[in-house]
Amino acid sequence: MKQLTANELRQKYIDFYVSKGHKQISGASLIPENDPTVLFTTAGMHPLVPYILGADHPAGKKLVDYQKCIRTGDIDSVGDPSHLTFFEMLGNWSLGAYFKKEAIDYSYEFLTSVLGIDPSTLSVTVFAGDDKVPRDDEAAERWMSHGIPKERIFFLPREDNWWGPAGETGPCGPDSEMFIDTGRPACGPDCRPGCHCGKYLEIWNDVFMGYKKTKEGTFVPMDRKCIDTGMGIERTISILQGKKSVYETEVFTPILDGISRLCGKKYGESEETDMSMRIIADHIRTSVFILGDEKGMAPSNVGQGYILRRLIRRAVRHGHKLGIDKPFLCDLVPIVLDLYGAPYPELLAHKAFILDELANEESKFSDTLEKGEKEFEKMLPNLLKDPKKCIGGRTAFKLYDTYGYPIELTKELAKEHGMTVDEAGFKEAFEKHQAISRGGAEQQFKG
Repeated sequence: MKQLTANELRQKYIDFYVSKGHKQISGASLIPENDPTVLFTTAGMHPLVPYILGADHPAGKKLVDYQKCIRTGDIDSVGDPSHLTFFEMLGNWSLGAYFKKEAIDYSYEFLTSVLGIDPSTLSVTVFAGDDKVPRDDEAAERWMSHGIPKERIFFLPREDNWWGPAGETGPCGPDSEMFIDTGRPACGPDCRPGCHCGKYLEIWNDVFMGYKKTKEGTFVPMDRKCIDTGMGIERTISILQGKKSVYETEVFTPILDGISRLCGKKYGESEETDMSMRIIADHIRTSVFILGDEKGMAPSNVGQGYILRRLIRRAVRHGHKLGIDKPFLCDLVPIVLDLYGAPYPELLAHKAFILDELANEESKFSDTLEKGEKEFEKMLPNLLKDPKKCIGGRTAFKLYDTYGYPIELTKELAKEHGMTVDEAGFKEAFEKHQAISRGGAEQQFKG
């Protein structure tokens, strides 16, 4: 395997598909257009949905790009060695120009000839079929034509080998995922690609976009069948470089080094410290991309702005955990801009906005954070006496209402002390507060 950097992989991918007749297009904004079902662009195909559905793309029928993406469902998982909120996707597209045969041929050639992956380490998965869509024997046969033996082709169900739609309805289809066998022993007789034991590492995904999901939940074959592929840059370079984690690659190590200088602690010395450093590294990178997007979004209490606020506040809290007692997020911005300013020039164009918004949000939240954590520490001895190890909803609401401490951070504090939070009770206290506030406003208005 060739040990490529993110910049090298990005360019080799574009060059390969341009050599196959694809036109390079610009990636889209992180803020999706005309799609209320998602807050951010979650995949490379998201901006291309109108063209997959039949509209003509001005660049033609064979396209290639790199796309910035954000997925917010894993925010609470960020901190482990693998989860990210922001990531880059490489994608190539056929809008009716070719289908499974060529897509698989290109994938095999890129993996083995360009990336130098040993074909004997490749395993693939294909859709096993169900009562709505038949089994994908065509894809399996194409992989076999390239020498992938039957024993390394796995037929898996919809939850493993079906992609989309990006929202509740739209283009979707069976996919074929490619994995590298690390050579580790199998964890058991059922070990296969998709298993979490670490034997198989997913590197790419070809989606055969041949169906449209309707509001009724049925899958209707599309007249113009399309190809959508997705290769995550961060994951792929970590595999190519033989790293155990995406955080060990050059897209994160400069940020982690910057955090280390600020807090005086080295990455790799303590798992607790490492987790806080990974959270800050991920969240500052994502925050810079949201603020620096061509549709730049400021922190707020709704929608994308709320996600941004949540990321910034969580990063600030973990900075405090590391002993950083002054504003620090803006010190990390130049590192992110150095890493990404060339492929994403909009970040450089919005540098002043990024710095102003980060400084403002960090300043506003620092006092809240300090007061809320002090109050929590006071409560902690009594909270730990509860055999259920559960923080009551009213207590969590008090932290929110009196000190402005967000419920997400209360949950995180609770988890660190082996406790949970009564979220239903918090919601009930919050709604009761709102009802009282509305009632008071109505009486005021009548008066």
